[in-house]
Amino acid sequence: MPIQPKSFLYAANAETGVATITLNRPERLNALTFEVYAELRDVFLALDTEPDVRVVILTGAGRGFCSGGDVEEIIGALFERDFGGLREFTRMTCDLIRNIRLCRKPVVAALNGTVAGAGAVIASACDIRIASETAKIAFLFVRVGLSGADMGAAWLLPRLIGLGRATELLMTGEFIDARRAYEIGLYHRVVPAAQVLAEATAFAEGLARGPSKAISVTKEAIDSEFSQDFVSALNYESDAQAALMEDPNFREAYEAFREKREPRFR
Repeated sequence: MPIQPKSFLYAANAETGVATITLNRPERLNALTFEVYAELRDVFLALDTEPDVRVVILTGAGRGFCSGGDVEEIIGALFERDFGGLREFTRMTCDLIRNIRLCRKPVVAALNGTVAGAGAVIASACDIRIASETAKIAFLFVRVGLSGADMGAAWLLPRLIGLGRATELLMTGEFIDARRAYEIGLYHRVVPAAQVLAEATAFAEGLARGPSKAISVTKEAIDSEFSQDFVSALNYESDAQAALMEDPNFREAYEAFREKREPRFR
């Protein structure tokens, strides 16, 4: 079935293999609703097996990427739920992050402005973060009386920026600016606001021209090997690499080298 979400924008370029998801509530800094959460969860699950998509861009309309859960449409409504209803919601939010990580297509976040709360965790779950100079970021959960360990943040963030820095961001909930986020390794690139989507698109198109299977195996290995000891990781990588040596893209890279041309990966 075609991917046709109702609560945000989706466009796939069959020529480049890049699909773009745009959160589309600019008047609310793209604050999340129950519907947006559910559709994002389902779309990332579908993208894992979407044959014509090789890379995904996730961005926001207007002057912000995502300001987290909508205060009125989510937070206010949660006070009406019992524990079972609250857990149903928190598991849905975690399922979104799981599906971003389990999606074998690389996900590039184009952070066009404020990145806060759930928006910060969603950005952290992406594989690459290209940010506007205006893209300040905060994991706000403790500032509303909740654990900083939300939606997988306590798993993701120490792996991105180290335990000490992650502890500070998750325990204080304070904003840091784009330059600081770049310095600690949370952002990969910081560019002028007018260039962020173009930069992310160019990066995504470069990945899409690469050997998709090899890139997907790389993404899987990065997550899988966190829970393995060194010898198990070596065994995992040796099996995965041997399998890729039978893939046509490996021979194509060899033939391209011999013929002094750019490889044409499948």
